Order: sequence, then structure tokens, then C-alpha cells
Amino acid sequence: MDLKNKTTADFILLGLFPGCRYPNLLIFLILSIYALASAGNSILILLIWLDPRLHTPMYFLLSQLSLIDLAYISTTVPKAATNYFTGKQDISFLACAAQMFSFLTLGLAECILLTLMAYDRYVAVCHPLRYTILMSPKVCLKMAASTWIGAAGAALLHTVYPMNFPLCGSRKINHYFCEMPAILRMSCVDTSVYEMVKFVSTIIFLLAPFTMILTSYTLIFLTVHRMNSPKGRNKALATCSSHLTVVSLYFGQAMFIYMTPTSSHTPDQDQVGAVLGTIVTPMLNPLIYSLRNKEVVGALRKCTGRCWDRDNARSHRRMS
Repeated sequence: MDLKNKTTADFILLGLFPGCRYPNLLIFLILSIYALASAGNSILILLIWLDPRLHTPMYFLLSQLSLIDLAYISTTVPKAATNYFTGKQDISFLACAAQMFSFLTLGLAECILLTLMAYDRYVAVCHPLRYTILMSPKVCLKMAASTWIGAAGAALLHTVYPMNFPLCGSRKINHYFCEMPAILRMSCVDTSVYEMVKFVSTIIFLLAPFTMILTSYTLIFLTVHRMNSPKGRNKALATCSSHLTVVSLYFGQAMFIYMTPTSSHTPDQDQVGAVLGTIVTPMLNPLIYSLRNKEVVGALRKCTGRCWDRDNARSHRRMS
């Protein structure tokens, strides 16, 4: 058997929950979530860009998170929907590698960014007098650049390595996109060494950031507990609670998929985790940050008010 030829042929994506009894309803639900996620994250990015009051380090990092979520959901859903409506399930080797690289880059970037957002809140609450120095525009740009570069470098490693494993048997991927655990299941060689590499990488990119986030918020809550002003305490807790909600959603599903051996969970469990991380979470993030944030709600009202005033002015001009 020529193992090299076995690593360059096309793959077959079986789609999202291939055994589902109501595939039309499922794809409609997924596309609806995709539309909401795209609209919500695009609006949040636009508001942060347009409103000068949101030109702060916290909202700059939040705009990066929305950008990641917008790209995150767009790496998987359009391809899955296209395959469903056209009836084609194949994906080329290079397209599969590109999708895996994009997915991993965005996932790792979100992990790093959530850690930096926790650091931002820690500095704002625990060291407010040094906030403008520690979180200057130059520092924020360096944070964003290091997030993307670090994530892309790690993603490249975890794309090239598994995609070069010789694959045996069926090339059907029981998933709606090319994901690392699905590719590893198709390998006909021992992947225990790579599983160890993956575990170490998970500690670096998931467990260590999660520990840093918990440490940051422990220090934040201790500082908030000592505050005399109820108004300041409530404002700090409101901002932090939104971030903690997003952190729990992201790290929960990521640790389940990547901190356990591939053989310990089924393809359906992988799909549930992937749906939560790549489809549901990008839709919830803008809702969590906007509905519980008075500044974002105020910016939205201000923007819609301007649009309403412009429409009224145009209608009056036409009537006159």
C-alpha cells in the first residue's frame, strides 16, 4: 500500500449530525444562528469603531474578539451549508488543511485574547492609576499582534503534523468540517506521541490561560470586596461577569475536546462541542457583552437615533 498517496486524496465530509431525522430544520437553525452571529458581531465592531466613547483598551480587545468570532463561524458554516444544498460532500486535501489551520488559529487567538481581556480588567480594577500606562494604545496593538502571530504559529504546527499522518481505510469524516480529532481517527499509525504533544500544547494554550484568568478574577473580586462605593462595586462586577460568562462557554468545550484523548469521546460528542464553540458561542458573545453593558447599549441607541434623524430629514425634504 502506498501511504503517500493515501494522504493527498479528497476527504468526504458527512455533515452536521448525519443521522439527524430533520436535516432541513437543522440547517435552517444553523443558518439562522449564523445570520445572528454575523449581524451581532459586525454591529459590535461598527459601534466600537464609530463611537469615540468606546475607543478604550477594553473595547479594542472586544472588537478583536468580535472579529475572531465573525471569522470563526465563517470558516465552517458556509462550507457545511454549501455541501448540504449542492449535495456535494467532498473537500480537497489542501482545502481541508486550510480549514483546519483557520479553525485552530482563530480558536487559539480567542483563548489568548480572553486572557488579555482578563488582564485588562485586572489592571483597571486593581491598578487604576497605572491603567493608562499599562494599557496604552501601543501596548494594545502589541497585544493584538502577538495574539494573531502566536496563534498562527501554533496552528501551523498542529495542522502540518496531523495532516502528514498516513491515512487508511475510509476517507469519510464524521463531521461538518475538517477538525484535528476527526483526522487523527483516520490515521493508520500510532499517534500517541502526537497526542502527548497535543496535551502539552493544550496545557500551554488552554490550562495556563484559564489559570491566569481565574487568578486575575480572584484578585479582582478581593479588590471589589474592599470597595466602599456600591456603585463602583456593581460596575466592576457587571463588566467582569460578562467576560466570565464567555470564558466559561469557551474553555468548557475546548478542554473537553482537546484535553482528553481522541479515543475517549465519540464523533457525535466532538460535533456537539464544535457546535457550541464555533456556532453558538459566536452568536452569544455580542449579546452577552451588549445586553449587560450600558455603554454599548448607549452607543447603539445613539447610532440608531442618528439614522432615524437622517431618515426623517430626508422624508421632510421630499415632502417639501
